[in-house]
Amino acid sequence: MVEGIIIKGIAGFYYVQAGDTVYECKARGKFKNKNETPLVGDCVTISMDGEGKGVIETIEPRRNELFRPAVANVDQSLIVFALKNPDPHLNLLDKLLILGEYVGIKAIICLNKADIDDINMFEHIRDIYEPIGYKVVVTSVVDQSGFDVLMDELHGRITVLAGPSGVGKSSILNTIQPGLAAKVGEISEKIKRGKHTTRHSELIALESGGYVVDTPGFSSIDIEFVGKEHLATCFPEIREMANACQFNNCMHIKEPNCAVKEAVERGEIHEERYNSYLYFMNLLEDSRRKKQW
Repeated sequence: MVEGIIIKGIAGFYYVQAGDTVYECKARGKFKNKNETPLVGDCVTISMDGEGKGVIETIEPRRNELFRPAVANVDQSLIVFALKNPDPHLNLLDKLLILGEYVGIKAIICLNKADIDDINMFEHIRDIYEPIGYKVVVTSVVDQSGFDVLMDELHGRITVLAGPSGVGKSSILNTIQPGLAAKVGEISEKIKRGKHTTRHSELIALESGGYVVDTPGFSSIDIEFVGKEHLATCFPEIREMANACQFNNCMHIKEPNCAVKEAVERGEIHEERYNSYLYFMNLLEDSRRKKQW
């Protein structure tokens, strides 16, 4: 038996990397009988058929799972925004952080185009997000700054990429590894064209160690599945403070003796983050009302 990780799945064939070797494999019929589909990122054991082909025998329990793209056992997300051109949209940043918190994926915030940050937007964003536990990395492709820190964060991990267009993701990828952006773009186009995105997900190996996988359209996913009752748990600073609220089911909006609102007034929870929480709470409430109509 050989242990490895699925790096690609195409039309029922799975490509398992074990050490320096990639094996083309099929999955045992037992998985179909259990309605269980192997995913890119799965840690598996395979047996060999004597002709260099493999058969997936077992799938290890998953730490987490994304559905767009379909990939398992992600270590972290790299959320890329530009400091200027385009200006950062912090509600979108918070949305991506909510998605990561919900599925239990660590997030790294990468702020690109530092060379044109003439109003110190980096410091403003860092001061909001670093105190609540998010790693904030600032990069510039022009002067190559910040990439030593970024490479350390990517090394040995499975990282999903997210962020709006125009922020310099391709330039960042090519700085990390020449030609990497073209490879990621090729896979992303397959995902967009494919009827079943599961078949086209792929982990792309970094020469420095680790894997990246793109998330085209990830930022357009709504957060309706999170639900009002779980939203606060996706804001680390609110989650931490909520235990001190008078009511166990406090929504941190109009309730009396709300520790979260008191922390906002004291400046212990950043007002922009609290306003973001209210913004998404309103979106979820509007969605619920529309479903009732």
